[in-house]
Amino acid sequence: MAEKRKVTRKKIEATNEMKQFMADYYYELDHAAKTGEKKVAWCSSVGPAEILRALGFLVYFPETHSAMLGATRMAMDYIPHANALGYTPEICSYLTADIGAFTQGVTPLSKAYEGIESVPKPDVLVFNTNQCRDVQDWFSWYSREFQAPIVGIHTHRGVMDVTESHISSIANQMENMIEPLEKISGIRFSMDELKRVLALSRECSDLWKEVLDTAAAIPSPLTFFDGTTLMGPAVVGRGTQQAVDFYRVLLAELEERVENDDGAVEGERYRIYWEGMPIWGRLRAHSELFAELKTCVLASTYCNSWIFSDFDPEDPFNSMAKAYTELFIVRSDEAKEKYITRMIEFFKVDGIVFHDARTCPNNSNCRYGMPQRLEVKTGVPALVINGDLNDLRCLSDEQTNTNIEAFIEQLEEQ
Repeated sequence: MAEKRKVTRKKIEATNEMKQFMADYYYELDHAAKTGEKKVAWCSSVGPAEILRALGFLVYFPETHSAMLGATRMAMDYIPHANALGYTPEICSYLTADIGAFTQGVTPLSKAYEGIESVPKPDVLVFNTNQCRDVQDWFSWYSREFQAPIVGIHTHRGVMDVTESHISSIANQMENMIEPLEKISGIRFSMDELKRVLALSRECSDLWKEVLDTAAAIPSPLTFFDGTTLMGPAVVGRGTQQAVDFYRVLLAELEERVENDDGAVEGERYRIYWEGMPIWGRLRAHSELFAELKTCVLASTYCNSWIFSDFDPEDPFNSMAKAYTELFIVRSDEAKEKYITRMIEFFKVDGIVFHDARTCPNNSNCRYGMPQRLEVKTGVPALVINGDLNDLRCLSDEQTNTNIEAFIEQLEEQ
């Protein structure tokens, strides 16, 4: 195996604009919560944010906050406090880290943004179980804590093909949200405004897809680890012009990199697809490890989860219902395998890393033989690593690094 050497991570210049975007976003939420000038809605990360924005809410996403707890390696200090409330260590560590931190009056926002002392108080909490049931339990805890109303969408699971019956049932649930949300916001619903917001979401989604698709170039201009940071505006800002403007700048930079054969990983030799959640507290370490091995982890199911190509401003409720039910996580194994096979072909992948996240069974797709079936079908080898999104006690760094190095050796031998 080639001798490893320390590498310098190539900075994406648009990251500075992304950081400013996120600062503006959190300061606006903080101001609204302190002054009451605008209503604040909490929303699950692939929930109906467009409806909330159309009704004048500022939208806060607790999952992004919990990912910050993971990335700053604060999560493990606070998970036990949620465990003490009856939330088992076996459930989502986004939930347990976030609730635990709140009970202790702690937020990573205070370190990142001067003057922000807490998460914004919600006027309403809105969830979609297209991710998992955990978001419903998570938001219900805060609903009781803040004495705030909660509404939700209950999505189908294990879906092979998304049918009209799936779409109509979700669209009806979305439409039924309007009346209670109108009463909370004090703003009358406007279909024209929803169409305007949805058009911006679709444009943001299309640009985000173009950004991620640049990784099909050889060498790839960005990595999965870049994507987990750069996805911020696609998650919290969809439906806004600011997010659209950011991705235009980012896309232009990446297209220039492609034109100049400027790869994110110097001397790229192998191309890896990451399936599953990020290990937030090890993003930098894993990025550097793969770069030392001249291996680019260039695409993922996770970052692609905020591509909503079915959004249609001329048919808002049905198209939102379809887009939010086409989501990878709610699909059957057969549908997931077809999707990953397409990704392998498009991104010219040499291997797949499956992350088996201890507390996230809904986003761990390696427990029922999928890696083996895909290897038989595509000839692309897979590695399963054990860990977690936030709880680093579930991760052995030494074993993970050894397994990754052995996997790249296997690619070399082939």
